[in-house]
Amino acid sequence: MAAADVTGRRLVIFDFDGTLANTVPSIVSTARTVLAQHGLTDEEMGDLTRLVGPPFPQAYSLVYGFSEEEAAQITAEYRTIYRSIGPSAWPLFDGVADLLARLRAAGRLTAVASSKQMRLVERALADNAVADLFDRALGKTSDAEGDKVAVIRRVVRELGLTEGDAVMVGDRHHDVEAAAACGIPCVGVTYGGTGTVEELMGAGACACAGTVEELGRVLLG
Repeated sequence: MAAADVTGRRLVIFDFDGTLANTVPSIVSTARTVLAQHGLTDEEMGDLTRLVGPPFPQAYSLVYGFSEEEAAQITAEYRTIYRSIGPSAWPLFDGVADLLARLRAAGRLTAVASSKQMRLVERALADNAVADLFDRALGKTSDAEGDKVAVIRRVVRELGLTEGDAVMVGDRHHDVEAAAACGIPCVGVTYGGTGTVEELMGAGACACAGTVEELGRVLLG
């Protein structure tokens, strides 16, 4: 699907981490602290940005092979630290608030579909003073909800729309694949330094944006 085919879609659904907000530094530093406490060396940790995208606690099993029980324990320790950081843990990328306002002015509906915990999504949007720029903002209500497909479908359903009305925006192949499973095209973004053009286009993204400004052109024409 060409980028031009998504410019008129009524609903724009955003991933949160690495797409709306520059959360990677805080996620990486917090995970490094906790994984070190569980005996991993820097070499064994490798590229910690691999944890950005898949849901917690499953990400720790997927990336590092931890058992379900230890992944849950690591996640609990991680969240204790992460929640204490506060607003500096989830700053919006430059230009994002303006893009959201422009989308709204153009008559678009906007939403968040995140693998982050629901209460953290709500807190982060409030801290950035953009909660009122979203028609829906959904995250996980429990760690049993590891499937982003369900979150995306819930957004569409709660807004009374169909998949044909929506476009997803995300920074990792998980976003592209989850959107595709819902029959929704996905615009990939690389300005967060997580996913690459090769990863996103290889997963089936309809376009990639290297800057927030470029994303605006894709979504608004």
